[in-house]
Amino acid sequence: MRFLPIRLLPDNTAFDFVRHRFAAYAFSLLLVVATLGSLAVNGLNLGIDFKGGMLVEIQSAQPIDPGTLRSRLAQAGLGAAEVQQFGKPTEALIRLDSGQLGTTEAKQAAPRIRAALGEGYEFRRTELVGPRVSAELFRDGALATALAILGIALYVWFRFEWQFGVAAMVATAHDVVVTLGLLSITGLEFNLTAIAALLTLAGYSINDKVVVFDRIRETMRKHKKLPMADLINLSINQTLSRTILTSGTTLIAILPLLFFATSTLLNFTVALVWGILIGTFSSVFVAAALLLHLPAIRSAETEAESPEKAVSQ
Repeated sequence: MRFLPIRLLPDNTAFDFVRHRFAAYAFSLLLVVATLGSLAVNGLNLGIDFKGGMLVEIQSAQPIDPGTLRSRLAQAGLGAAEVQQFGKPTEALIRLDSGQLGTTEAKQAAPRIRAALGEGYEFRRTELVGPRVSAELFRDGALATALAILGIALYVWFRFEWQFGVAAMVATAHDVVVTLGLLSITGLEFNLTAIAALLTLAGYSINDKVVVFDRIRETMRKHKKLPMADLINLSINQTLSRTILTSGTTLIAILPLLFFATSTLLNFTVALVWGILIGTFSSVFVAAALLLHLPAIRSAETEAESPEKAVSQ
């Protein structure tokens, strides 16, 4: 039995992506402005990794009531502890940042939590991060993200031309910043897991853009007289099916985490899902179109080639 290939898009599509580039720029600018506004007003919901404090994971034979635990911890002088169910109703996470510990010494917090909760709880994990260490982690995480984007730009620069490197850096930074804005707007915890999501997103985003840029370079060699705008449209249309399939299959693999993963992976999953959607958008509408606003990659040709002829080839 012979199976026919599944095609999401017809062959030889001819969508004019370049014509809509200014609308795409406006949408991207709106997202960036919303991100900056949210960061200025709300900031980031920094996790214990970045603001210091204690994280305790507990388990009980009976369903846990977060409100009851918060009251017990407050009566024990441990401040307004954050308690949330973790995975199962019988599991919970207790978070105490540096300010919530009050006058209690960090090393004495764990025994006091045990005494406040009483019997019937198993302490499965205890993590303690000091303010100095948390500040270093935040600095190193931000530095790692910035260096990753810069490294990506340098790679594309040496792999192609500097114009491609600039376009890749701008588009990838756009994807990371907008994803950071989503974390700020939703109030999801920003910790080392979120940093890992941003770095993963940067790698995924540049992969999409390198595929498009590689096709643009190949098309430039094949159609030396084709106008740059038509050349970009042709290249994006030729890689469009691959771009959609890659994003779709990646989302299929990640979406189960969004619905079934524990709360500690929620920020990672949400950031990746949103980042893949935004990364696909920027790969199709933004990254390649930015080349039109940079110095010409090749010298102008005296005789132009029609886009219809290029598509037919």
